[in-house]
Parts: sequence; structure tokens; C-alpha cells
Amino acid sequence: MSEQRNWKRIRDRLALQLPVRVHCRETPDFAWTEMTRLMNVTPFGAGFTLKRPTEKGRLLHMTIPMPRQLRVFDHIEDQYRIWAIVRYLRTEITEKGTVFSIGVAFIGKRPPPSYNGEPWRRYEVAASAFESLSPGEEILTPTPLKEQRTETRHHIPVDMQIELLDGNGARLESEQTVTENISTHGASLFTTLNLGQGRFIRLTSERYGITAHAAIRSQSIGPDGISRIHVEFIDREWPL
Repeated sequence: MSEQRNWKRIRDRLALQLPVRVHCRETPDFAWTEMTRLMNVTPFGAGFTLKRPTEKGRLLHMTIPMPRQLRVFDHIEDQYRIWAIVRYLRTEITEKGTVFSIGVAFIGKRPPPSYNGEPWRRYEVAASAFESLSPGEEILTPTPLKEQRTETRHHIPVDMQIELLDGNGARLESEQTVTENISTHGASLFTTLNLGQGRFIRLTSERYGITAHAAIRSQSIGPDGISRIHVEFIDREWPL
């Protein structure tokens, strides 16, 4: 069998529904763990579903009883513990509620050093690096910090219910508020809640009949002394 055919075989996704433990740190002080099952897997990545949101570019730590022939390290361990970067996310509405369909690429045994202090950082990766199986810190670069408001913000008050979820995905806190401004990809909302950078929240508007999930990019106090959170929608665009 040719080397090209061997390479294609190892890259093909295998429909192995293995149990997997997914660990996510949203902030230095808040993390959650969810047990789920893989839908497919290769030595370079996997697909699965989660009940909690994440976003493209975030890092997840996964523990899998991976077949040893699919591993690139820890061949004698019972469990394969590997870091992965989210490359794909889609929201699905089921009879049991909202489910997030996730696709990840494996990056190695350790996260980059910048992850430890800022777990909310998003990263970019060169696709060709996966083929060389380079260490994670060598193939990842933090997503450049750039001005998020590259599109028109509409200064209109849109009703919003903010829901903060606990480690089990249940509602921990909620608040009814309005937006200060909004665009198709993000918004600023008034809030009395203490919400840290990197946390994921659920936003629902009765006016629009829409529920969206968002990541908190920052929180600030305006000249009027009122706290605001600045968020980016992660699973849909807002229909303005």
C-alpha cells in the first residue's frame, strides 16, 4: 500500500462513539466539565456534542479511552489526555433542549503558556502544523486583539434576559435588561451582575423571539456610573 494511501486512511474520520470527558476553563476562577461521547475521531481531531456553549478558537482539555493506534503520545496510558482547539460550532435545537455540535483539532499534550493566565484567549492555528504533530505552543498563536466594532452599532434598546450558567449548565443568575447598542455580531448591555471576561452567557429577547449565546469580551463602567458588558455572539448573527 502506498504512503499516500496510508496517510489518507489515518486522516479518515472513524465513527467511534467513545466516552469523553471535556474540561473547559472560561476564566481563571470558573471551569466546568462535561461527559459526552465522540461522534467521530482521527489522530488529529474529533467531533462531539456539548450541552454547554464554547466558541471557535477556545481550548478544551479532553480525556478519552482512545485506541492506541490513533494516539501520537501516551501509548501505554489507559486514558488519552490531550488539548484541543475548537474549529467548528453549530447550535442544534432538540427535544431535550439546545445542543452544540463541536469539531476540534488536537494540538498536543500541553496548552501554550498564555493559556494559564488567560484561558479565555482564542487561538489561530496553521492547518499544516497538525500534519507535523508539532507541540501546541509551536502551532498556536493568540487571535490578534482587534477592535470588535468594525460594523455599524445601532443605538437602540433591545430587551434582553441575561442568563449566567453554573458548572452543570443550570441557570445560576439572571437579569432583565436592555442593550445600549447592538450589531449583528455583538452588543453592549447594561447590567448589575458581576460577569467576568471570558464567561459564556445566554441572551433571550422576547421582542425578537430569539435566544443566542455570547462570550463576554469585557466589562466597563460608563460615564453615568452604570456597568456594561460587551459581548460577541458565538452561535448566530442577530437579525437587524
